[in-house]
Amino acid sequence: MNDQTHTCYPGETATAVEVVAVADEYRLSASLLLRNGRPREPRSRAPFRMVAIHAVELYLNAFLLHSGHAAGQVRGLQHNLAARADLACEFGLLLRKRTREHLHAMARSREFLITRYVPSGTSLSEINRLQATLAEVAQKVSAAI
Repeated sequence: MNDQTHTCYPGETATAVEVVAVADEYRLSASLLLRNGRPREPRSRAPFRMVAIHAVELYLNAFLLHSGHAAGQVRGLQHNLAARADLACEFGLLLRKRTREHLHAMARSREFLITRYVPSGTSLSEINRLQATLAEVAQKVSAAI
């Protein structure tokens, strides 16, 4: 037995390409989940929102890993999409102003948590805006990697 305790986090050794591949799967799943949403039933869109937000986070993670950031640094950003986007943009990811503003708004409103626990909350992004953000982040990160 070793006296030193070493915590190995899942995904610690994942490459940017591997993270993009997982993000692609989440993006595909989000598009399938969106079809299950029912009009005037915000909770029915919660699974789409959760998976779409996670896909965005994974794409930004992949870009940061590709830019040379250690997995621990990326993990330290927790679920803050604004911090991820700002850091990614500092390292060359070119996102539209509206997309960056949306990522900041999502971070300020804690949309990740609201989606998980109060999916009918009024401070959630419009579905079209979330789709557009996911599409742009996915396209630009995939092109960069």
